[in-house]
Amino acid sequence: MTQTASPATPEETKASNFLRQIIENDLDKGTYASRRWAGSPGDAAHHAEGAPDTAKIRTRFPPEPNGYLHVGHAKSICINFGLARDYGGVCHLRFDDTNPEKEDTEYVNSIIDAVKWLGFSWSQPGNDAPYQASDYFDFMYRAAEHLIEAGHAYVDEQTADEMRANRGDFGKPGVNSPFRSRTPAENLTRFREMRDAKLADGAAVLRAKIDMASPNINMRDPAIYRIRRATHHHTGDKWCIYPMYTFAHPIEDALEQITHSICTLEFEDQRPFYDWLMDKLCEGGLLAAPSPKQYEFARLNLTYVVTSKRKLAQLVNEGKVNGWDDPRMPTIAGLRRRGYTPESLQLFAERIGVTKSDSWIDYSTLEGCLRESLENTAHRAMAVLDPVKLVLTNWDEAFGAGHSEPCTLPALPHPPEGQPEPAARQFSIGKEVWIEREDFAEVPPKGYKRLTLGSLVRLKGGFVVECTGCSKDANGVVTEVHAKVFPETKSGTAGSDSVKAKGVITWVGVADGVQAEVRLYDRLFTDAQPDAGGKDFLQALNPLSLQVVQAYVEPSLLQAAPDQKFQFERLGYFVADRLDHSSNHLVFNRAVGLKDSWAK
Repeated sequence: MTQTASPATPEETKASNFLRQIIENDLDKGTYASRRWAGSPGDAAHHAEGAPDTAKIRTRFPPEPNGYLHVGHAKSICINFGLARDYGGVCHLRFDDTNPEKEDTEYVNSIIDAVKWLGFSWSQPGNDAPYQASDYFDFMYRAAEHLIEAGHAYVDEQTADEMRANRGDFGKPGVNSPFRSRTPAENLTRFREMRDAKLADGAAVLRAKIDMASPNINMRDPAIYRIRRATHHHTGDKWCIYPMYTFAHPIEDALEQITHSICTLEFEDQRPFYDWLMDKLCEGGLLAAPSPKQYEFARLNLTYVVTSKRKLAQLVNEGKVNGWDDPRMPTIAGLRRRGYTPESLQLFAERIGVTKSDSWIDYSTLEGCLRESLENTAHRAMAVLDPVKLVLTNWDEAFGAGHSEPCTLPALPHPPEGQPEPAARQFSIGKEVWIEREDFAEVPPKGYKRLTLGSLVRLKGGFVVECTGCSKDANGVVTEVHAKVFPETKSGTAGSDSVKAKGVITWVGVADGVQAEVRLYDRLFTDAQPDAGGKDFLQALNPLSLQVVQAYVEPSLLQAAPDQKFQFERLGYFVADRLDHSSNHLVFNRAVGLKDSWAK
């Protein structure tokens, strides 16, 4: 599968937004029509030897491999890969691995897995591998030397405190470094000494020479290289100097011939440096023109969630959750284990749209997308999470001792159009069945339509029964509910309507029911904005975010495969845990309820 695709037809076109308008305007004007692509990233000379680029646009998703991707990254993935797909382009997966101290191959592998699971591919003819910034370190160093030789960069040996003090603030211009007036030759010599490990970590940085009085503090001679003796997960110990992200990122985009570099709003103030660097390197003939342009959109702010990698790591490291893929985590790995589908996250990204203004998206929007995704695809099943036994006292008289009556229900009431209806579920009813404890009430509330003394209720897919009472233990806790069965009322038979029932309840037969561990997951935080305004987010942890119960489920679930989704009728959507579930130990995670239980 390749990401190159034909442009969307008018019928397929998604809701317009400012990014789509920018792309469509560029396509209409032919802004990038002259680009060439040599089949791999490279400098101006490399691409000059290539053929005209068949990709109408190039976007990229450039995560730093220092943690697991979360739901905010899922939005960015859907935007970048989706735009490339819709406009006949290519989206690159690129690892921005310029910070060796925090990066690891574990995160690289998890990111690759997440992007593939979401349904996207970065494959291009002749190249199926993702890109990585560390492959461009040689060019970045070359670019840095060019800036030095052209008088656009210098080595600064002030201390970190001196640099901070001399930078100024929003009301005060910065002060030139005493090292700013060095000649290009002096700077080049010193920079090479940085490269050759002749200076200590922190002893010097390479800075762009722009304007220390700029109203944009990011343009006050930003650092572009620092000394850092650290083993890189990809390049090992080849380098002891590493480029800063703000320097590396534009270069990566240009080498890959990206047309539209789409990022979140916190990078908006960095755009002038992005453009400055592109101009200087294109002027010097190092990079091909036209250069990429950066565009910013509002990041995802989702209620009842934290997305800071530092805070997510804290939850993991302090044992507040059971790892990065805990189903309560907003990581893609956690959402997947919770039961979210790629389709639900793509729908969520499309539904919340793309804007330039920050806003909060309610968590119920994400849950609603999952319900829509599963409504016509998740097979139905019956389960009892808080069981109490219902005894049909006249069963032996009606059917004979030990009799089990076979029953069936559809596995999927409304299969997707064009798909065959799956085989019906098979189970049986006998003298004893399990029901939910809340489906019996000695003193029923107003409007109660389940089991209470004298009430008539249908056991779904089975018979109508009439409640005759209950048994209790010494503490007054109900241990059994009693009822009589109407044998002529079996669902699907001619007499099914001969006795009118006020309600329908789900159940599982004692004889063929199967025990299962059911993990009832809920939102991890009780506060809609748990870390806003400097709050201690740990104080908002929901003590009921995970409850584990021993349940009974219908026998069809013995065939459930890990990661298979179900609707437990009346209870919600559940997924067979992709790690712990097996035919010998059934484990189901609650993905989402049938309705929003947090609605005000």
